[in-house]
Amino acid sequence: MNAISERQQDRAVAVLKQRGMARLSELVDAGITAATVSRMERQGLITRLARGLYQLPDASLDANHSLAEAAKLVPKGVVCLVSALAFHELTDAVPGRVWMAIGSKDRRPETSHPPLQFVRFPDKLLRSGVKEHRIEGVRVRITDPARTVIDLFRYRQRAGKRYQRSPGLNLALEGLREALRTRKVSPSDIARYATETGIWKVVQPYLTAMTANG
Repeated sequence: MNAISERQQDRAVAVLKQRGMARLSELVDAGITAATVSRMERQGLITRLARGLYQLPDASLDANHSLAEAAKLVPKGVVCLVSALAFHELTDAVPGRVWMAIGSKDRRPETSHPPLQFVRFPDKLLRSGVKEHRIEGVRVRITDPARTVIDLFRYRQRAGKRYQRSPGLNLALEGLREALRTRKVSPSDIARYATETGIWKVVQPYLTAMTANG
C-alpha cells in the first residue's frame, strides 16, 4: 500500500470516529476515494451499514442506532410518528421500520436497510416541534413528545392513500395518555399543536377526558 492510500485510510477512520457514521459522499468530500472505501470494506476496516453508508466495525451501537442510520440516509427527514413515540418512551410498541417525515417534493431514497416508512409533511411541520438529538454522533431530528402525539392523531385514519400503514387511533390514545402521565407534555402543549395543525376538535374530547380528574 502506498503512502497516499495509507493517509486516506487514516483520514477515513478519523472522519468515522468524529461523525459516528458517514455517507460515501461525505468521505469523498474529505478527500477519500471510492476505491479506498471499497478496499477498506473488503479488508474489514469499515462496515457498510447500507448502500453508501459506512461505520467503523468496533463502533458502539446505541439502542436507537436505526434512527441514526435513517438520519444519515435522509438528511432532511424528521423521525416521527411511531418511531418518535418509541424514542420518547411513550409506548411499548417496537416499530418494525423507521418512520420518517419528508417534504412534499423531497425525493425518497432507494434503500432497503434500515426499513423506512415515509410520510409527507408540509414544510412548516418539518420545523415546528422538531428537536435535534445526537445518536452515535449523528444529528437526528425528531418530533418532540407533544408534536408526536398530535401527528399520530393526524394519521389515525386507516383509509386513503395518505394514510397507508396508519398507526391507528389506539396508538395516538396510548401516546397521549402516557405523555400526560409522565408529564412529558402539558395539556396546553397538546392544545397548541392540535390547533396549529387544525385537529383541535378531534383531540379536545380525549384531552378533556384524560385531564378531567386533574
